[in-house]
Amino acid sequence: MAGLQAKSAILDGEIVCLDSNGVSQFKELLYRRGRAVFFAFDLVWLDGVDLHQTPLVERKKKLRKVIERSECSEIIYSQHVERDGKLLFQEICERNLEGIVCKRRMGVYSEHGWLKVKNPRYTQGEGRREMFEAFRK
Repeated sequence: MAGLQAKSAILDGEIVCLDSNGVSQFKELLYRRGRAVFFAFDLVWLDGVDLHQTPLVERKKKLRKVIERSECSEIIYSQHVERDGKLLFQEICERNLEGIVCKRRMGVYSEHGWLKVKNPRYTQGEGRREMFEAFRK
């Protein structure tokens, strides 16, 4: 994260490992295989400014600028879709991806300010037992 062009920042996101097709694979993260990257999807704090009360659309603009000016290829700006959410979800399901996260465009940042809509057919991973066994090793 040293490549970020900011004095201080708090980003919200998720660390994932990508397979050879650029798709995140939970097992790859568990076993520390693949390319580890951080998908940044929100910006909470930037250079001394608390952005909690700033609308999501504005936080995303600032986040995009910070990441685009960055020299860090391990931080990826998580794109968003403002329309056609149902079509996006259909595409996610067809590709057997995990799901989507929904937020209000003008919403402020809060721990309950989002909704994860999971693909009911998502079969990646073999459950919690495998996860705990992997972390024991």
